[in-house]
Amino acid sequence: MKEVMILDHPLIQHKLTMIRNKKTDLKNFREIVDELSTMMAYEVTRDIPLKDIKIETPIVKTTGKAIANKKMAIVAVLRAGLGMVGGILRLIPSAKVGHIGIYRDPKTLKPVCYYVKLPEDIAKRDVIIVDPMLATGGTAVATVDYIRKFTRTDIKFMCLVAAPEGIRVVREHYKDVKIYTTTVDERLNEHAYIVPGLGDAGDRLFGTK
Repeated sequence: MKEVMILDHPLIQHKLTMIRNKKTDLKNFREIVDELSTMMAYEVTRDIPLKDIKIETPIVKTTGKAIANKKMAIVAVLRAGLGMVGGILRLIPSAKVGHIGIYRDPKTLKPVCYYVKLPEDIAKRDVIIVDPMLATGGTAVATVDYIRKFTRTDIKFMCLVAAPEGIRVVREHYKDVKIYTTTVDERLNEHAYIVPGLGDAGDRLFGTK
């Protein structure tokens, strides 16, 4: 199994280009991130186990496939991760949603946690962490650190854009956390922004800059 899954479907790559473009306005940026999240969720959930069930079609009795009672949770890293939740819930409406508020200190670039609210039964659920950007990796590791206090179930990290530096940091701490992204960009700049990236995903999602 690859450590990083790059989702290179033509439609995904086309929409990635659209959100990279600084001319894409708030409405379209938000809608495209939502669409990308749904598309990515198909691959992130590809390994969900199935079971056989007996059903009857209008023609004949037969055996079909159904999800084998798999429980899932989406954990959004505030605030930008909120923009990815709706697209996943459209595909998996039974998933519960948790929130972790973490910001990167502008001077130290270290993650600071200020809010946590997780489903009470998180220990019974596989987790998909969503955050549009995997930059330094500090926020991703801090999020996994916190979730690991409550569960040893499968954890996946889903982002739109990743930097090699962030991937390396996550891999150093958690080799079992698989990363799903649409692209691995060139590098981080001196301000820890991904290059070429797409700017500040939170500001572009919520119109705060």
